[in-house]
Amino acid sequence: MEELIMQIIIDSGDVRYHAYEALSLANEGKYDEAKESITKANEAMEKAHEAQTSFLFKEANGEKVEISALFVHSQDHLMTAISEKNLIIQLIEMRKSIQELIEAKK
Repeated sequence: MEELIMQIIIDSGDVRYHAYEALSLANEGKYDEAKESITKANEAMEKAHEAQTSFLFKEANGEKVEISALFVHSQDHLMTAISEKNLIIQLIEMRKSIQELIEAKK
């Protein structure tokens, strides 16, 4: 159980790492590389969701799932990582649009 919880925390950290890496790359105008980092963030998010889903299956099958502070912490990490990734994707898209407008005015 604790192993799955730690996996959610680790994978959520990877989501955030790759998302912020993508933002940094986009800020340098490296949009293709930024897209690759977002892909890595999505892969990490999928892994975190798989671990989270295993808890849901256990509970749906009648197993008692203990809600610990560490479990709540892992859910907070995942939710925050998802929100940040989604916002970063929007920031990258805005940056691209602004860059295109700047280049069109030249």
